[in-house]
Amino acid sequence: MDAAARPAVVIDNGTGYSKLGFSGNSEPCFTIPTVVAVNESFLDQSEMCSSANWIAQYNAGVMADLDFFIGDEALSQFKSSGMYSLKHPIHHGQVDDWDTMERFWQQCIFNYLRCNPEEHYFLLTDSPVSTPESRECAGEIMFETFNVPGLYISVQSVLSLSAGYAFLKSISDENSDSASDMTGVVVDIGDGAPHVVPVVNGYVIGSSIKSFPFSGSDITQFVLQLLQERGELIPPEDSLDIARKVKEMHCYTASDIVKEFKKHDKKPDKYIKQWSAIKPKTGVPYTIDIGYERFLGPEIFFHPEIYSTDFSTPLPELIDSCVQSAPIDTRRALYKNIVLSGGSTMFKDFHKRLQNDIKKIVDERVAATNARHHVEVKPVEVNVVAHPIQSYAVWFGGSVAASNPEFYECCHTKEEYEEHGASICRTSTVFKGMY
Repeated sequence: MDAAARPAVVIDNGTGYSKLGFSGNSEPCFTIPTVVAVNESFLDQSEMCSSANWIAQYNAGVMADLDFFIGDEALSQFKSSGMYSLKHPIHHGQVDDWDTMERFWQQCIFNYLRCNPEEHYFLLTDSPVSTPESRECAGEIMFETFNVPGLYISVQSVLSLSAGYAFLKSISDENSDSASDMTGVVVDIGDGAPHVVPVVNGYVIGSSIKSFPFSGSDITQFVLQLLQERGELIPPEDSLDIARKVKEMHCYTASDIVKEFKKHDKKPDKYIKQWSAIKPKTGVPYTIDIGYERFLGPEIFFHPEIYSTDFSTPLPELIDSCVQSAPIDTRRALYKNIVLSGGSTMFKDFHKRLQNDIKKIVDERVAATNARHHVEVKPVEVNVVAHPIQSYAVWFGGSVAASNPEFYECCHTKEEYEEHGASICRTSTVFKGMY
């Protein structure tokens, strides 16, 4: 059977988690931590072997290449055995260890998706600030190591925007202009490297991309810091895992933190939650209280100074600055379609707080303009789009894109790679130019 007749493989590699699956599906088959556990003992053994005993040295090297785990298996092996060390191939949204990334992809394809890479086209996602050399490395690994028949590398922000458009279109019967719906601001906040990216008719405006320094991992650290400062007795070996679960299960966005403090102080029995677990080493049960950190965790997006003094610009101001730096004729359309993406945008009422704060900034600017120039400027519509698939919006957008018949015509093929080399991955066949 021709590879184009089979569903394409869609892999979205994030700093914290990777989503794997096949095109046409509504959600990924697997969501696993982007981490690899490597057995360092074989590497040490390989180095200690004398050059004369080359067979033992070779065997140790082979075992080092074979003995590794990824995802949740890697984390469990790291906790249960002292033989493995953890490696994170992606930092701040960009791959900085390609050997580890290749191992990760190998397990994803053969162990999780259980498919033959030579029989499927592949769609990979890439950071909007990634370098062309990074795409070349990804293409080289895919064509050389896995021998894929075709590859398409897409910018995560464009996929997030198309995912929001596809989802909203699927639940409404209104006929909307697809070009206008591919214009918007993508606020992508995952486990690392949040970005605010303006997209106009499917094109990323690279000069207007803004970065926000705090991500989901920083919220986890902040929640843990608040719990420890209050004197909660948390087992050190499980502290980060507990803080992450507290963040995911109990945190929410408050419209006014002063009112939230008063509510918690007046009715602690109603608002203070409890977390019960068993210490892994001693087996003794313990309970901790979860109080102010429920709303103070996500508050670092709106008041970053409570977590770090190095950065004080709130996320709503950053989004407004991003739109204002875009071409003037696109700004109203950008304000009208602010799309959320990433697991750290899933907090309750996050989109409402973000929309209200941006609307306040925009209305103040319009009022100041009216007063200064004695004119009546038309009000600017601000709309923050939230949907249930935010946590895997990039993957869903890739699934929708790869399920279109035109997708296979847009892919870089193995024949093109053999003729022109990895440089073909620098350009997009859709936009006929650099990414």
